[in-house]
Amino acid sequence: MSVYTPLSLEEVQVFAEPYGLAIIELIPIQGGIQNTNYFLVDQSKQHYVLTVFEELDAEGAGELVPVLDCLGKAGVPVAVPLKYDGQAIHSIADKPVQIAPRLMGEHPEEASIKQVQAIVQAQAKLHLALHGFPLERDFNRNHQYWSEVANQLRPQLIQADQQLLNQVFQLFTVITQAYPNRPTGFIHSDLFRDNTLFEGDQLQGILDFYELNQDEWLFDIAISINDFCTAYPQAHLDIEKAEAFLGAYQSIRPLTQDELACLDIFLAMAACRFW
Repeated sequence: MSVYTPLSLEEVQVFAEPYGLAIIELIPIQGGIQNTNYFLVDQSKQHYVLTVFEELDAEGAGELVPVLDCLGKAGVPVAVPLKYDGQAIHSIADKPVQIAPRLMGEHPEEASIKQVQAIVQAQAKLHLALHGFPLERDFNRNHQYWSEVANQLRPQLIQADQQLLNQVFQLFTVITQAYPNRPTGFIHSDLFRDNTLFEGDQLQGILDFYELNQDEWLFDIAISINDFCTAYPQAHLDIEKAEAFLGAYQSIRPLTQDELACLDIFLAMAACRFW
């Protein structure tokens, strides 16, 4: 059960009225982990998502609203929360809550070339739109963080896996020191297929910005290449898709020569992060 805060249709109708919405249907969403979510349908048959933040206060719940505003203005397909009285976060059942448009579509099981190109162009726009964005987050899951996680997990691994992990980290240190010109900024950090929605080859939305983090843009690229461009069941990199990925990204933001030199080791390190 993922509905931690039960709401009635009447409660939601009253809550949604200041947004200019006349809600006629309230559908609980099963499967959430931290928050309570409902699908809403209004009188004009438009679809929305109401989110009740179960663990955050109003300030924490609103932290990503300016980010989504910025991305929406940059043409990145995200669910920008609705506002009234200049605010996106309001209260219901004494908890912070927001309403955002429902993004329609499906997660691709195996990404096509056109889907790969669509998501990576959106990723590049995301990187540029948030470059220098004035946001300070409480956590920083950068390479130091993941190195500490690796140190904690290493004793639990079999010897062959320990050796592989050690080799990746050693090569990462050598190669990144030799090629230091790698830009940093905000990255999605979790841009897998299950955080995207497509209708056919058309990207409809990018989901789940809760892992938004300051890190090297190349890590975000590597994470997504590993997911979108891996051929299954053999689990090897589809070179055609990877080349399409890089070409589409660089049509928005050309990679530095040092980023290109470091790409292979970043693919390996990204794979270790999500082992």
